[in-house]
Amino acid sequence: MEWWLAPFELGFQQRALIGGMLAALMASTVGTWLVLRGMSFFGDAFVHGVIPGVAAAVVLDINPLLGAAVAAAIMVFAIELVQRKTVLGEDTSIGLLFVGMLALGVVIISRLDSYSGSLTSILFGDALGVTWSDIAGQLVVLGIVVIVSTVLYRPLIALSLSKDKAELLGMRPGLAHAALLVLIALAVIGSYQSVGTLLVFGLLVGPPAAASLLSRTISRMMLIAAVIGVLSVWIGLTISYYWGTAASATMALVPIVLFFTVLTVKNIVESARARVSA
Repeated sequence: MEWWLAPFELGFQQRALIGGMLAALMASTVGTWLVLRGMSFFGDAFVHGVIPGVAAAVVLDINPLLGAAVAAAIMVFAIELVQRKTVLGEDTSIGLLFVGMLALGVVIISRLDSYSGSLTSILFGDALGVTWSDIAGQLVVLGIVVIVSTVLYRPLIALSLSKDKAELLGMRPGLAHAALLVLIALAVIGSYQSVGTLLVFGLLVGPPAAASLLSRTISRMMLIAAVIGVLSVWIGLTISYYWGTAASATMALVPIVLFFTVLTVKNIVESARARVSA
């Protein structure tokens, strides 16, 4: 037991654990809808889309959450604009903004004297630098994510299954889609301090993907994803402590490893059952 508790004896280590777990809960909840809708590429692009906002906030010395929110809004508007005004597909518009927003963020942050350190913090997070005010902000964001997901649970399910059927059922898929975009933005904004804008995608998709292999209902998938996300943070920080690896990167890597572990075990079990029944 001491082996598991030793990495969290100090205050900053405890804040890293709490901040990472809150980030995992946000990301797992929102990520469930992303995985169900097959929007993983969009989620990845959206993660990169907030980088210019965070970078600009650092340069202007204002709240990074405000900058991230503005960048997220611009990202959504730009994607909708490209889709409505051109014949290009959604993947093309997302790809354009994926690279463009990332490059713009690096250009903005390169104006700082502390370019290297600031860029590393924005892209890869600073798990051990999480403060109590950061945690308070994360709690607010998590509350909003849970409330929106609960209130729009049925419309989001309908949208995940079929946009056309959701429209026929009067579930207002346009509103549900807009709400999902807001949820993605909130998850990224609330998690970037702990995990970083690039690595948050690991917690956004990894736990729900692994949970999808273990559950048959959406509610159970979301619950299992949350458990996997929280365990990934604990295991990641523990490995980081003993092996001296980057905390944020290790937290983001663990759920990916867990996904392939679950997939391998599941395939082995299914193969064994097939041989027995044959």
